[in-house]
Amino acid sequence: MKPKFNEMNKKELRTYVLAHRDDNEAFYAYMDKINAEGNRVTYPPLKSLEDMENYPEFLEKLRGDRPNQESA
Repeated sequence: MKPKFNEMNKKELRTYVLAHRDDNEAFYAYMDKINAEGNRVTYPPLKSLEDMENYPEFLEKLRGDRPNQESA
């Protein structure tokens, strides 16, 4: 019996998707939940890794969401 994806919060659903990577239904439910939030920002495709320097706010967000590597 599959879980009820619509009753899961985003974190629970993400955990489920990572544990069941072949479950397309769960993946699409997760993507629907992310899209419903409406706070997603899109960027044009990068031509190189150096292109990332053109998006400092994105880099800052990435660095801010990761645990501090130096304190480990």
